[in-house]
Amino acid sequence: MNPRPLAVQWRLPVLAAGGFALVSGLYAALLLLGLPVPAPHVPLEQVHGPLMVLGFVGTLVALERAVALGTRWALLAPACSGAGAVLLVLTGPSLPGRLLLVLASVLLLLIYQRLWWRQPGPALLAQVTGALSWYAATLLWLAGLSVPEIVPWLATFVVATIAGERLELAHLTLPRHGVGWFLAALGMLTAGATATALWPAVGAYLFGVGLLATVAWLVVCDVARRTVRAVGLPRYVAVGLLTGYAWLALAGLLWAGAGPVTGGSRYDATLHLVFLGFTMSMIFAHAPVILPAVLRRPLPYGPWLYAPLALLHTTLTIRVLVGDVLGVPAGWRWGGVGNVLAVLGFVGGVVAALVRAARRRTRTAVVPPVVPAVR
Repeated sequence: MNPRPLAVQWRLPVLAAGGFALVSGLYAALLLLGLPVPAPHVPLEQVHGPLMVLGFVGTLVALERAVALGTRWALLAPACSGAGAVLLVLTGPSLPGRLLLVLASVLLLLIYQRLWWRQPGPALLAQVTGALSWYAATLLWLAGLSVPEIVPWLATFVVATIAGERLELAHLTLPRHGVGWFLAALGMLTAGATATALWPAVGAYLFGVGLLATVAWLVVCDVARRTVRAVGLPRYVAVGLLTGYAWLALAGLLWAGAGPVTGGSRYDATLHLVFLGFTMSMIFAHAPVILPAVLRRPLPYGPWLYAPLALLHTTLTIRVLVGDVLGVPAGWRWGGVGNVLAVLGFVGGVVAALVRAARRRTRTAVVPPVVPAVR
């Protein structure tokens, strides 16, 4: 017997909390960039990373998995991550906010347990690995490690989750030994993240190699290599995915070639290659597919979707190449501002497209069909 789908009104508050985490994280980014914006009473800059990765991305992932499971209790996972993000905004890196993020990861693991009973497989195993990485990151944060020190675990959460979802779509066209290659890359990635907490120097190199192995699998096996030659939405999704993989490969090269980093320009570059270049590209690309499933509202494809995607990649190039590599502060600052505008532009465009689609449905429902007169 299939579970009844979760009502949309149960999902909207959770989605709103994730949106609040995103806006707050972007505001913290402006503070970190040194813009003259009003500073809150709490140290919002200290929770910028957790807000963006766990409060926003984590809430979206947990909400999508809760909808897939179809039971009300599963909404507790994204609700806890959303509530934890709200507490981080109100109180800074306080214990209650961090505990809620730990609880969210535990509940997400319980969701995956139920999904595993339905259909186990390597794709779901990768997503479970992502949830375990979320759990490890928050535990280490509770134990006193700084946010830069838990970045490999946060990156593993994002990369393993997305790679698992891409494996689900690629399983029918996988080359020989494709699954074995995928599992080897996933194991190397997880081993590298684990080693960074024990032997930071060795772990960073191994983690970088794991990222490169994962990117190589994605580039060779992902269906995006074929759909990029299509038109419309399939082509847009493929463009977003392939450009995201390119940024992730650069991050892997920085880790594998230069070792551990927790500050300075290389840290800024590595961090934003993963969480802006890769992660935001994935969100931009998957939104037209995931949001309709979560909201039960269509998100019509339009060429406008390319505009925020192009702005994201252009401004990230300026930030990394001009700001971080060449050491030009203005390039770093205004590239960062462009990153914020790209994300806000995408969110605004999505909201506007959803509203327009809803209005068209309303007009269609109100206006009765014209019936020709019978003579």
